Amino acid sequence: MTTLTNDAVLPIVATTKTMKALVYLGPGKKALQHKPIPAIAAPGDAVVKVRKTTICGSDLHIIKGDVPTCVPGRTLGHEGVGTVVEIGSGVSQFKVGDPVVISCISSCGKCDYCRRGMYSHCTTGGWILGNEIDGTQAEFVRIPYADTSLYAIPAGSDEDALVMFSDILPTGFECGVLNGKVQPGTTVAIVGAGPVGLAALLTAQFFSPAEIISIDLDDNRLAVASRFGATKTINSTDGNAAAKLMELTGGRGVDTAIEAVGLPTTFELCQDIVAPGGTIANIGVHGAKVDLHLERLWSQNIAITTRLVDTVTTPMLLKAFAAKKIDAKQLITHHFTIDKIDDAYDAFSRAASTKALKIIIDA
Repeated sequence: MTTLTNDAVLPIVATTKTMKALVYLGPGKKALQHKPIPAIAAPGDAVVKVRKTTICGSDLHIIKGDVPTCVPGRTLGHEGVGTVVEIGSGVSQFKVGDPVVISCISSCGKCDYCRRGMYSHCTTGGWILGNEIDGTQAEFVRIPYADTSLYAIPAGSDEDALVMFSDILPTGFECGVLNGKVQPGTTVAIVGAGPVGLAALLTAQFFSPAEIISIDLDDNRLAVASRFGATKTINSTDGNAAAKLMELTGGRGVDTAIEAVGLPTTFELCQDIVAPGGTIANIGVHGAKVDLHLERLWSQNIAITTRLVDTVTTPMLLKAFAAKKIDAKQLITHHFTIDKIDDAYDAFSRAASTKALKIIIDA
């Protein structure tokens, strides 16, 4: 097990002026390049030596050209764990040498949205890392608004597991579990047993629902879901997932249907299985329009929620991790060094055959 320790800080002054970074070069193109090590650009900035990072599905969307705010030349990545190596004059909560979790969301903490807890809509931040500014799939990264965009972690913590708190666990919890109003004794279906769906599965168990039904096309991922705590699983390959779920629930449907894929078919499935008075909580990133069947849902008292993760629950999740209430490391399946990051992307993009969930990249 690799751990972060306060007395094992990497040199504060870089021995070279360049670093390795994975750079987006336009649709379908990326490359590991040498770039200048980032410097402090504003008083609230910190520079972090990245020790561990990972790949997210949104990184694949960027490489496909689906995210116009990310321009060629951008360093990818928005998750990671590392050590603070430089701080701006306005940073008061961190010092050089502190081990930190990097939040996927940058928050100024002062604008109207931040004061309402909607950090993802920060007027000068939000999801900018690896999108509008250089990200974490590099040896160093500049973090704006460090005081409110980094999280201190205790020495001796498992740094591989901590990477899961940058994005995936708060995303599954906030966008799926909290928005889905999961409660003790309720019935939950999670459509999609990929990393985010599994993160929702892990955190839904905080609220002791009576049933958590995992739905996916991949038997391997369904087996993982069972191991993680799903009470029942449904393989949806034959197109009869809704009928199977209705049979399991006595024709009632589920109180919470969490959409964790981002496809029209999976959103429609959620509409087919939600019970009267239930909630459809969308997590998936949708790149195409979907149909909303109000012709049959208008009278069903359902709610539909959408959300980009705000990371407001990250401190609570880190406390749950420290108390051993959540095993984040079980989401990790593969390890690569930054020199082999192309191989990491290949494994992640072929998850059905490689059985990849989350991949740790040592920077």
